[in-house]
Amino acid sequence: MDSLIAASARALAAGDALGALKHVALRDDPPALALRGIAMAQLGEHVRARELLRRAARGFGSHEEVSRARCVVAEAEVALAVRDFAGSPRALTAAQAVLSAHADHANALHARLIAVRRLLLLGRLDDAGATLAQLDGLALPPALAAVAELASAELALRSLRVAPAKAALTRAQAAAERAGIPALLAEVAEARAALERPAARRLAAGAEQLLRLDEVAALLASGTLVVDACRRGLASGEAWQPLARRPVLFALARALAEAWPGDVPREALIATAFNTRDPDETHRARLRVEIGRLRALAGAQAGVEATPRGFVLRPLGAGGVALLAPPVDGEQGALVALLSDGAAWSTSALALALGASQRTVQRALAELEEAGRARPIGQARTRRWLAPPLAGYTTILLLPSALPLA
Repeated sequence: MDSLIAASARALAAGDALGALKHVALRDDPPALALRGIAMAQLGEHVRARELLRRAARGFGSHEEVSRARCVVAEAEVALAVRDFAGSPRALTAAQAVLSAHADHANALHARLIAVRRLLLLGRLDDAGATLAQLDGLALPPALAAVAELASAELALRSLRVAPAKAALTRAQAAAERAGIPALLAEVAEARAALERPAARRLAAGAEQLLRLDEVAALLASGTLVVDACRRGLASGEAWQPLARRPVLFALARALAEAWPGDVPREALIATAFNTRDPDETHRARLRVEIGRLRALAGAQAGVEATPRGFVLRPLGAGGVALLAPPVDGEQGALVALLSDGAAWSTSALALALGASQRTVQRALAELEEAGRARPIGQARTRRWLAPPLAGYTTILLLPSALPLA
């Protein structure tokens, strides 16, 4: 490794992308192209970065497969930064195998973390958790340890495990400080700030209370029967009954929760569930059927009892009933709340959950995408929608083997 390449790599390790470019800006040999690509990625010029990294990969000879593998992994990370999932993960897996075989452990671990984050961004939370678990007990360099803890925090928050998420973010902060990468420190700070923002509203007796994620988690663990209008379901302790794809049943459960401990007249339930103001006997018969279905689904958590004028919700526990709503009203707030579980949703599934037309949901999603609060993957019929990650995505990228991540 010549002195200019080494100086450029040291500048990148310190987070000085402009300083790195000064050393190699006029060079077109493969190592210089790779470092220029990394520097451009750290400056946010992702299109140019991918072009340079591809040129570098082509420039390395057949006897330089480790250098080519590093370029493949670096390009995969840039693709994540721009949310480009069109490429096959096989190239990243093959590059990881090459790096492991040649004892470039830091870069092989980095490739595995990129795979974890890709799975998180695609909403494949179980696969991400399984891959992340393989890193437990391994000695990671500080920068990679911070990335791993950020991934752990996001995975925990998707399932409302706030205490583990906070612990992971504390470890991420310590690791990022050891790494000394400003962009990584900013990502950790952004993730920690997200925990302090309102995550839901608790509605009761015409009043509302904004709750943070830790307060939501405490409410769910309290034994209270929670009618969750964010994730569309019923929660009590460890029990969870999803109703996102049963919009009529959820509408009935929400109406009963809003009136608790009182009852709701049959006419009001019919108007809410069936969107009609002129009910007849067919609506009343259908209401009895749907109430029976709700009783069957929620039987382990609550009962639905008939009263002279309607129905009332009777929780089985002693904690009462709470209604959680998205932090903001309207279709956009409801969409953001549904997407917050980290899973990938089709527009038809979202429309079914919200009881709205697919075209209305598509318009709302377009507005959310423009505001950076939702993101699509796939095209046409395979398109799915997800929430943005907990924080931005820092491109650490790879360094030459003479300057490992440490």
